[in-house]
Amino acid sequence: MTSGPGLSRRLGLLGLTATGICAMLGAAINVIPIMLQRNVPGIGPHVMSSYFFAAAPAILAALAYASLASAMPRAGGSYVYVSRSLSPYWGFVASFSQWFGLSIAIGVVSYMLIPFIRDIADALGYTGTAEALDTGPVRVGLALAFLWTFVIVNLRGLGLYQRTLIPMMFLMFILGSVVIVAGFMFDHADFGAALMATEGRAVPPEPDAPFRLGPFLAASALLFSSFIGFDSIAQAGGEARRPGRNLPLAIGLAVVTVGTFYLLFTGAIYHAIPWSFVAQEAQLRDLTAPGLLGYLLPTGWTVAIVAGAAVALINDLPAMLLAVSRLMFAWAEDGIFPRRVAAVHTRWRTPHIALVLSGLMASVGILGSHFAGDFFLGIDILVTSMLVNFLLMSLSLLTLPLRNPERAAEMKVLSGRSGQRVAGVAGILILAVFLAVHIHKDLNAEVAAWYFHSTWVWLGVMALASGIFLREMGRMRARGADASAVFRELPPE
Repeated sequence: MTSGPGLSRRLGLLGLTATGICAMLGAAINVIPIMLQRNVPGIGPHVMSSYFFAAAPAILAALAYASLASAMPRAGGSYVYVSRSLSPYWGFVASFSQWFGLSIAIGVVSYMLIPFIRDIADALGYTGTAEALDTGPVRVGLALAFLWTFVIVNLRGLGLYQRTLIPMMFLMFILGSVVIVAGFMFDHADFGAALMATEGRAVPPEPDAPFRLGPFLAASALLFSSFIGFDSIAQAGGEARRPGRNLPLAIGLAVVTVGTFYLLFTGAIYHAIPWSFVAQEAQLRDLTAPGLLGYLLPTGWTVAIVAGAAVALINDLPAMLLAVSRLMFAWAEDGIFPRRVAAVHTRWRTPHIALVLSGLMASVGILGSHFAGDFFLGIDILVTSMLVNFLLMSLSLLTLPLRNPERAAEMKVLSGRSGQRVAGVAGILILAVFLAVHIHKDLNAEVAAWYFHSTWVWLGVMALASGIFLREMGRMRARGADASAVFRELPPE
């Protein structure tokens, strides 16, 4: 059973769920809750409450995605949903910024992977190797090597993709569980004693950190990025078996599983390590959660949990590459992007041109992270892109029954109009607040140049996408195509 020109429906429920889980876990759990202390000064002890608040719009967005996926199971899901529910312009422009943000994030993840390998070398006593891994050429070169290894894995088809991803997902959970157990076994006093014994210094005292709404909302908007990834399941809609059932079920399983794991993992880290120490060290160097637990654990266990974090980051790469390449495939299949990008490899049944182009953009993300000196620029771009995208998903949930009732009749999740209204309106309101807070924080940040503001970069990407859309729509009309008919129906199976 095939979808489009050569894509094959080979992803079952486990493969789809693994795609969402692996795209969500990684940097989101091992880096962002820690480095948040640098990016959002003043958040202090309020990380966990920010996480809980960030989960609310993620759940609403997941409901919108699950509903729309059950009705329109095609490759490049988010693009298809908006183009058939709102307009082809917003479908393309929003998904183009999503593609850009996710592709840059793939590069950021590849770049962040190297400090985990450095921590392993350091824990094993290979000081020279650890120092070499911190040098620019080595770090960039290894990041590019990891990235293109998984471009090749994706190129070789869904069989190799699933055989790679699923075992690594289970390994990631096993090793991550060690962090949870260890974090709740130790407390701040244990960490203080260990720090004094190893480095001869005391934990800095915890200053007063009263709850403040501004940092809380800014942190919640950034932690919202931890839940980005379940949309990868929707992008694989053209390759899902039993898509009406498996797509929404996989989205629900991924969000619940990962959300629970996030809270346990982050709670364990801050149970063992004082936030004042994390905030102080985050100003000086890039930190990883398992690396911090290394103060408390024997070398063998430290190596195991840092290796688990590295596996989590590695898992991001194939899952996110699948997602971004299917977006490009869907644009080209609809005729609003060069048609050759929709080419599918005759043997491996993968969109090989789209995968290579996405790999090239991710390579730009690696270089950008290195030269910017702060990988949070890439994360901020991704957060802006995905907040806009999820906001449009919530809006699409409201407009699909009005604009395209035939498609709306196929929805198996939130099929009642009242449920759609509640989830859609609540999602729009909360996501709009998050977007406003995130943009305000970004524009008021002190940076070396204007192009280090993620908002201006994102607006530039939107302008580029608008130009591409207008050009391709002009060509479509010149060929005599009926654009309204094209964007009313789903791409062919």
